[in-house]
Amino acid sequence: ESLEWADVVVIGPGLGQQEWGKKALQKVENFRKPMLWDADALNLLAINPDKRHNRVITPHPGEAARLLGCSVAEIESDRLHCAKRLVQRYGGVAVLKGAGTVVAAHPDALGIIDVGNAGMASGGMGDVLSGIIGALLGQKLSPYDAACAGCVAHGAAADVLAARFGTRGMLATDLFSTLQRIVNPEVTDKNHDESSNSAP
Repeated sequence: ESLEWADVVVIGPGLGQQEWGKKALQKVENFRKPMLWDADALNLLAINPDKRHNRVITPHPGEAARLLGCSVAEIESDRLHCAKRLVQRYGGVAVLKGAGTVVAAHPDALGIIDVGNAGMASGGMGDVLSGIIGALLGQKLSPYDAACAGCVAHGAAADVLAARFGTRGMLATDLFSTLQRIVNPEVTDKNHDESSNSAP
């Protein structure tokens, strides 16, 4: 009942795998609107697998290996195939994070994200991505479109930061202001035009 007001649920970051986390995950079992599962929600899903068509899962290679019962090396050796396997086993949309993030959905939708950089390999980056995709789901994008658009915005923001400051020392929170400009291009363009017009 407490979830009836929600348009989307993002669950996993900070959840834990103890009893509280398991109960929280059980609370969303009957949620029929879009969901995104990440982090410990995926670790719990690996223990008790199910298939849901209203869910986006966002595993990194280690989580994907647990979900598919294989090694990380196997995941990395054929990321496209493994992303498809995740969809076949768990339904919905799978976002296999890493260098060349892969977004897969049934039956044959497949996207490869060509933005992003090594600076994104830091704590909290995945949580930011989950929030971005969740926000786009809340704006009624389809799960596949929300996943693709979210990954592109996330990676593009990191690329802007890397071009300005380098990849070393990049923090997840550094993305926020850049993300805001990326998802509001009309405001950025307007400000740029006004600056150009006011120049002597």
